[in-house]
Amino acid sequence: MMAAHALDLIDTPALVLDRGRMDANIARMRARAAELGVTLRPHLKTCKSVDVALRMVGRADPVTVSTLREAEYFAQAGFTDIFYAVAIAPQKLERVSRLQQDGARVLLAVDSFEAARAVSLGGERLGVRFQALVEIDSGDGRSGIAADAPDLPDIAGALGGGAELAGVFTHGGHSYAGRRPADHAAVAEQERAAVTAAAARLRAMGHACPIVSLGSTPSVVHARKLDGVTEVRAGVYVFFDLFQAGIGSCHRDDIALGVLTTVIGNHPGRGQLVVDAGALALSKDTSTRALGASGDCGYGLVADAQTGCILDGLYVHGVSQEHGIVRSRSGAMEHAGFPIGRRLLILPNHACLTAAAYDCYHVVDGGPAIEAVWPRINGW
Repeated sequence: MMAAHALDLIDTPALVLDRGRMDANIARMRARAAELGVTLRPHLKTCKSVDVALRMVGRADPVTVSTLREAEYFAQAGFTDIFYAVAIAPQKLERVSRLQQDGARVLLAVDSFEAARAVSLGGERLGVRFQALVEIDSGDGRSGIAADAPDLPDIAGALGGGAELAGVFTHGGHSYAGRRPADHAAVAEQERAAVTAAAARLRAMGHACPIVSLGSTPSVVHARKLDGVTEVRAGVYVFFDLFQAGIGSCHRDDIALGVLTTVIGNHPGRGQLVVDAGALALSKDTSTRALGASGDCGYGLVADAQTGCILDGLYVHGVSQEHGIVRSRSGAMEHAGFPIGRRLLILPNHACLTAAAYDCYHVVDGGPAIEAVWPRINGW
């Protein structure tokens, strides 16, 4: 914690987090998981912060991470049930063994016989017993095997000796291609059908398969039922972003994260402002372009730094490394209202990528007073 001071006193670019909006997002997702009758295992890859995570779950609750650096960071903070939801490179198994020896349960992901065998042999070599989930491809096509894949029994069988099967999981990344609630609900059902079918096959072979896990934020928000699923994983809901708003996972006024920036150039003749948040501060994510002309937010929408309210029509049109170019959709801008030094807030297209540029959050609650500075980590 720190004494409150105003956003106009800190250097820019800086990452700003609205605590009230974030807490409301957390509460809605918690209620949604309860409504669906499943455990929420939030993905902490978005926040990468103990202070944020402890508003989402308790230290004994299940969580998800996407890097071993995150697993180590949260384990050191006392989190004890961690799913590393990316297939592991064998040379990293020693780091996992240290976490387990220190008291954390770290679940691993495998999607091939070779990977399962490597985890098992690694456990034998290191004197530990790893737990792994088999990844099922429910339509995303990134990784995982089909629920009816002939090699599923071999993968499960390879998890012996220094490893054991803990369950199955899937990620419906193709839910991001949907534009309507019905689209996301359909993907959620594809996920559910795939993982429950795989779990049923494994149980018929004599495997316990206690964990049946699925998730992405759109899938969980719009799922109609999750019969047979034990847990859901979602992450970006904690902050939300412009892409999630564009596909119907939230409203723009639910977005809790923004980049504080300063006007460093004002060019009426060009119809543009220059701000000190460029590609490194915002990322080069332009995912909202896929939403069409009405949903395209360039590199982010511009909001008032004092209130967080979006300034109608203003968006980041272009970026270079340290420059952001702000223009108006209509071509008309009241340039006199944007003197050099004015602070603005840029709402991100993709909260996870934008936040990755920073080592802390400046926490506010609907106004310009900074209530706290919360550290976050990056790296692998």
